[in-house]
Parts: sequence; C-alpha cells; structure tokens
Amino acid sequence: MTRILNRARAVIALAVLTGALVTGGWLLQRGLSGGAGLTFGRARLFDDVLTHVERDFVDSIPASQLYIKAATGMVRGLNDPYSAFLPPDQLSALSETTSGSYAGLGVQVDLRDGWIIIIAPLPGSPAERAGIQAGDRIVSLDGQSSSGWTIEQASRALRGTPGTSVALEIERPGVAQQLPFTVVRRDIHVASVRHPVMLDDHVGYVDLAIFSDSSADELRDAIGALRRRGMKTLIFDLRSNPGGLLEQGVGVAGLFLDRGQMIVSMRGRTGQITHDFKNDTRQLWPDLSLITLVDGHTASAAEIVAGALQDHDRAVILGTTTYGKGVAQSVFPLADGAGALKLTTARWFTPLGRSIQKPRADTVAGDDDNGDAVPLRDSAGAGGPLAARAVFHTDAGRVVFGGGGITPDVLVAMDTANGTLAFQRHLGPDIQRFRDALTEDALAVKVAHQVTSPGFAVTPAMRAALWHRLTAKGVTLSRAQFDSAQAQVDQLLGQEIARFVFGSDDAFRRTIPGDHAIAAALDLAAGARSQHDLLVKAAAQRGAKREDAPPRP
Repeated sequence: MTRILNRARAVIALAVLTGALVTGGWLLQRGLSGGAGLTFGRARLFDDVLTHVERDFVDSIPASQLYIKAATGMVRGLNDPYSAFLPPDQLSALSETTSGSYAGLGVQVDLRDGWIIIIAPLPGSPAERAGIQAGDRIVSLDGQSSSGWTIEQASRALRGTPGTSVALEIERPGVAQQLPFTVVRRDIHVASVRHPVMLDDHVGYVDLAIFSDSSADELRDAIGALRRRGMKTLIFDLRSNPGGLLEQGVGVAGLFLDRGQMIVSMRGRTGQITHDFKNDTRQLWPDLSLITLVDGHTASAAEIVAGALQDHDRAVILGTTTYGKGVAQSVFPLADGAGALKLTTARWFTPLGRSIQKPRADTVAGDDDNGDAVPLRDSAGAGGPLAARAVFHTDAGRVVFGGGGITPDVLVAMDTANGTLAFQRHLGPDIQRFRDALTEDALAVKVAHQVTSPGFAVTPAMRAALWHRLTAKGVTLSRAQFDSAQAQVDQLLGQEIARFVFGSDDAFRRTIPGDHAIAAALDLAAGARSQHDLLVKAAAQRGAKREDAPPRP
C-alpha cells in the first residue's frame, strides 16, 4: 500500500465531507440550506433508507452503527480493493505498519505447542535488556495463563502505553523453575532492512521488507557498512515487499540515481496529487553494481523503485514478474476520531511513462493490498504475453514492457519442485506439530551446547531426536518418508537450530544455498566489473533462453 502523505493538508475538504456522512444529518441539512435540488434528492434518498432500516429492520441497530456501515458500504461500492473506511483500530494498525513503530516489549513471537514462544527479542529492546531470550515460553502474563492464546491475543497483551509494565512468567529450556520478569513497555521501532550480509568478498546482500518511515536512512546505513567491508555489487532483495510510504520509495530510489533523474509520476484528479518526483540528491555509490530481486508479491512502492532502476539502466531486475499495483492511496483522517478514509487518488507511471497496473477479470472488495487483493482494472496495460504488450526503451535503449507488473531483465522462477516445499506440503495438517517438534529439537541442542559455530552440520543424533519427537506428537509420517526427505529435514532443522542458538541472520545464511534467485544473482555478478557488464550478461542470458520478448530495434 502506497500512501501519499505530504499532500494530505490540501485535501482536508474531502475529509470534512466524509466526516459529515459519518456524523449524520449534517449532510441532509447542508442540502436543504443550499437549495440544490439534485443534492437534496440524493441526501433524501440516504435519509429515507436510513430511517426505514432504523425503524423497520427486524433487528435493532443503533444509529451510530448505521452511519459507520453506510460509510463502509459507500467505499466498498467503489469496487476498489485498495480503498477502505478504516475504523480507529484499523487506522492504528495501518500507522504501526507504515511507521514501523509501536509501544511494547520488542519481541518476535510465535505459537508452539499451544503456547507463546519468543522467537527473538529485538536488539536493544526492553525485552532484551530484561534478559528475555529466544526460546523462552511465556506461560502467564499479568497473572493470566497464555495457554491456547492466538498470536493476536498475545500481541494485544504485550503492547500498551509506554511506561507501563507487564509481568511475565517464563519457562526456559534447561532451567527447572519458572522465571519471573517485569518489563516496562517502551516505544519500539522495527527495522525494515533485514540481513545486511556479505555473501562473498565482493557481493553484499540486503533485504528491504517494507517501506516504512525510516527505510531510506536504514538502507543508506546498511549499504555504507557493507561498502566498508569491500562490497562492489549489491543484491537488493525486494521480494515479498508489499510497498508502504511513497516518499520512502522515492528516497530509496534516489540513493542509486543521479540528481534530476525522474523516479515516478503521479496522476490524479487534483493538482495537489498530480506530481512528478525527481531525484534531488547526488548518487551516493555511482560505482556500485546493483541486482534487484523481485517476485509476484513485490508491489506498489517496491515496484516504483524497481521500475525507476530498470528505466534508467541502474539495476538488473531478476526474478519473476511483480504484482502490478500501479495506483496510490491517500489517507484522510475523519472527524470526531471516527477513523480514516483510505482512498485511491492517483495512478503512477515509471520514468518512461509505463503503467504497470495488472488488470484481472474479477475484483474482491475488502481484501488488503499486500499481495492478495485484486487490483483495479486499468486500460493502460493488458498483461498477457510480452510480445503483445507495449514496448518502451530505457535510457540505454533496452526493451522493457508496460502493463502487467515489472517484467524482470532475467527471469528466474521459484522452483515449485523445491524439495523443502514439497515436504511441507506432504505434511499437510501435521505442519504445526512438525514445527513444534522442530523447535523442541532446536532448543534441546541449544541447552546441551551441541553446536558452537553457525556453520555446524546436522548430525544423525539430531535427526533421530527429531523423529522421536514427531512420533510422540502423532505426526503421520512414515520412517521411510522421513528418511527420504533427509536433505529437506536437515535444512529445516539446521535453520531452526541456528535461529535459536545464533540469531536470525545466521539462520538466514543457511537458506542461501537453496535460494535460486540469489544463486542466479551470484552467477550474474561473477566476473562483472560494472553495471554495464551486468546488463550485458543479463541480455545474453535472456537471449539464450529465447524468452517471449520482441527483438531490440
């Protein structure tokens, strides 16, 4: 979801108008006093329906709820999955997502065996400073047992007003008695940049999970640190990035572009929304080669960045075609704390003028836009085979395409026959019990101090212990099936052990050998000394595969 923030003040009138609908009869009275017959007729229609529902409907519904339902229905009637009436709780959740900030303890949690378990405390968080560790199980919170809680229940209980405290009872593997903790809630900021690591002597990697309010600064710092370690090529991962704040997308793209280069054009119904965004800062790393990873869940602001880098030949785009969300939303606060209106107010276009909006035959009102919602129909791009789509040419004359998402320069499809995915699908409804057993085994290894280096090998004893736990939990998996999936079991178990013993970055490192897109990016980077070299190698690979693309004129 991309929000246009800096222009909200100029559209307060719309917020007031929507607030009038929510607050009731003001809209009708406004029509009466203005003497506009058409406006009066439409307001009278709404008032007649409201009166009948309030008076005659079989169930009694408070008038305040009817106005909320009316506002919700009006926006839903737009048939736009990205527009929504947001009650206060949803507005708060949206604010947390786009700001990356909330008040709480600073822990990542998950469910294991019906209990809340700490996956990791965030660095520097109140939980970490209090001594809470990965693998700790929360058995009670403020005296209330957490057995059977959902993640949503746990999240609500752990969050709260800054300065307030929460009392936890913790079970820790290897410790006989329960451990009491009292932790004071503080403002927490969740980093949007993850896993900044060097993959070899010259190639670095960084994953941007979402465009929150500090993404550009976080990315600048992460790349600067990798540069000091000798990075010459960056693999910039935007896979599964759902978007976020428009200005952060502009800021991230600007880190790699020259001053004055176009980043994105917004086109809406008002002059306040219509705007061309050009980079206004100098490029920080002009000699840094760039490979950007994308997939079908790369959306919105992430597509803006990928499109700008592709149009200006600043990155090789590698992966699968992106989601195709070429529209942007504004958020308008409503009167009296009623929530907010999230409304699609613009279409956006890449520097070459490409719309990447992906049309689909159906629409699903109310879905979110993080990769699952169905986008608006848009005549500017029919999708389909590349040869049937609009052709554009980059600054250097390379062919790129409009409509249907950002098409990568190098297509690397996710391996649907991947053994780990196949094994997980085979587990079916037993997947949660398998995860429970996996975590138990990992924590047993941690308690026994069986591994001392992140590069450890999974031993037959670790594997046998996992099998015994699976059978004890009633997982319907034969020993033959378990043994035949040894490679996949070792990968999953090794990653889980690394997560609880060494941390998330080391757990991530163990996923790299099985990541086909990263492997393809490393192959592309091998021997390339410049961005031009990367683009030439990418073009050669695409040509050799005879992919569905018209020839360069």
